[in-house]
Amino acid sequence: MMGIVLAAGQGKRMKSKLYKVLHPVCGKPMVGHVVSTLEKLGTKRTVVIVGHGAEAVQGYLGDRAEYALQAQQLGTGHAVLQAKELLGEEEGTTLVICGDTPLISEETLQGMFRLHEEKGAAATILTAVVEEPKGYGRILRDERGFVSGIVEEKDCSEAQRLVREVNTGTYCFDNRKLFEALSAVTNENAQGEYYLTDVIGILAGQGEIVEGYAMKDVVESIGVNDRLALSQAEAAMRERINRGHMLNGVTFVDAASTYIEADVTIGADTVILPGTVIRGRTTIGEDCILGPQADIQDSTIGSGVEIKHSVLLEAVVGSGTTVGPFAYLRPGADLGENVKIGDFVEIKNAKLADDVKVSHLSYIGDAVIGRNVNFGCGAITVNYDGFNKQLTEVEDDAFVGSNVNLIAPVKIGKGAYVVAGSTITSNVEAGDLAIARERQVNKPGYADKLRARFAAKKAQSKKPE
Repeated sequence: MMGIVLAAGQGKRMKSKLYKVLHPVCGKPMVGHVVSTLEKLGTKRTVVIVGHGAEAVQGYLGDRAEYALQAQQLGTGHAVLQAKELLGEEEGTTLVICGDTPLISEETLQGMFRLHEEKGAAATILTAVVEEPKGYGRILRDERGFVSGIVEEKDCSEAQRLVREVNTGTYCFDNRKLFEALSAVTNENAQGEYYLTDVIGILAGQGEIVEGYAMKDVVESIGVNDRLALSQAEAAMRERINRGHMLNGVTFVDAASTYIEADVTIGADTVILPGTVIRGRTTIGEDCILGPQADIQDSTIGSGVEIKHSVLLEAVVGSGTTVGPFAYLRPGADLGENVKIGDFVEIKNAKLADDVKVSHLSYIGDAVIGRNVNFGCGAITVNYDGFNKQLTEVEDDAFVGSNVNLIAPVKIGKGAYVVAGSTITSNVEAGDLAIARERQVNKPGYADKLRARFAAKKAQSKKPE
């Protein structure tokens, strides 16, 4: 099996600077969904027809496909013909699919392919039976049930307009017969374009078997041509993704308010609470509780983790760790097991070993923190001197008190104790206690003197002149 993906169109109705097939659906560009489906299907070769935005499409897909350029957009038949140099001599079945149909599933394509092979068809059309066929090309079948042609709506007779089986624009072809028929396609039509649908009529006219495979779920037929259809595809894909996770043992308290992107993996018995967003290539273990209102992107989460009201970006969280509420794990945050990250804590480019506690109102950046270290409320690593980022090291079992500033580069030794309110600029050796603050001075009775002085001034100001 081979695949041809039509991705040359600019998509003017999207009204966007971004080329149509690169618009994301659940975090992945539409053409990425299509190519991923072909990869799962096991196509031997996949050729993407590019035109508008060719460099951007190729830059995204890379070596996952081969490419053929359609410099002028002269119709779908002309687009497929651009692959002739690459695939024209191949034997086998070629699947032709549009790059703006992200919802067509592997299962549907497998069903179409099986029918195509079983019937020995020259072509098989993926069709959909819809309640309202307006705007679609109608599928015409002969008395044996084979497809005899496709009629565009503007050319339909009154009887043909009543046909509810429509063309979705996805096909299986005998590869050699496809390119032979394409050589006979002309552009003698109102648009002056070469239509791939004409191949169906040519093959049927030659007595070849042309089949139609009706998809079970018509939602898969959505082709995205504008922002409205993009929204519809997004909603359908999100429902499909969430359903898949639920069938694999993940609990969604409110699936309608939960957004999971396409490349996320989640372990069984994890619970997703309302308002949670999980994006990118995030991997989540088993028995986690995520949310409410957690925003997680491109992160790796162990098992038994709890994250609530927090933002994670390119972070690693070990098993048994708790995060939040209102924490922010930035890129490079790497937490060990059974770590506690509390409210209003920010971690950036820092590795925290097991059993570390940073319970509230702290910033840990550009740091390496050993096991069983405790950071008090308001403790921070001062990692930036205005020119460069510097490293803070805190070894196992150290205690860093509240409102401590660790001025990097600095190292706190194993089991050391840093007294609350200290600003530490020099290394603290293992087992030492560090204190860096002014000695407190109490002035007896001075508060009463100040109040009396303020009261006298206030009374003086109220005297009439």
